[in-house]
Amino acid sequence: MIVNYKSKLIQIKIVYYGCALSGKTTSLKSLFNKFGKNRELTSIETTTGRTLFFDFGTLQMVGGDWMVKILMYSATGQDFYSSTRPATLSGTDGIVFVIDSQRKYFDDNYQSWKELHYYFEENIFKIPIVLSLNKRDLPDVIEIDDVITKYELNKFKTTQIIETIALSGEGVTKTFKSIMSLIFPSINIR
Repeated sequence: MIVNYKSKLIQIKIVYYGCALSGKTTSLKSLFNKFGKNRELTSIETTTGRTLFFDFGTLQMVGGDWMVKILMYSATGQDFYSSTRPATLSGTDGIVFVIDSQRKYFDDNYQSWKELHYYFEENIFKIPIVLSLNKRDLPDVIEIDDVITKYELNKFKTTQIIETIALSGEGVTKTFKSIMSLIFPSINIR
């Protein structure tokens, strides 16, 4: 977080993270669309539409005399480009961990979760994290209690779980509001 008292600007960074095809890019596109800012999201994609390095966009909010500039990223889920993930995560103020809720991807999701722990070590417990259980409209989805247990969420002080369907936009705004409230616990986001 960067705070400039002279210009009354707060700049934060939020990273959407998770395994390949979990819905990180779709979540960001849906969120930016809900704010009417879909042209302000840049995706660096392969020819098949997969995220090559990261997606990037900026949202701005005004509260009183202050402006909050929110740098929004999604890290690539493809293992071939995994070397770009640490740079994307660097300096993050909050993480939206996007989980593909289909039971068959439970291990892939958990592997990405362990990777986050590897990058942040003990600092992982200090970072606000919202788990976005995406694709809840599909059959054979994991139970929330299974995620809580496997991910040992009882060890985290600033973590929330939101069920989402990124394709339709269901839950993406709630996820954004949740991560913002974890980063700024005393503000009210409408």
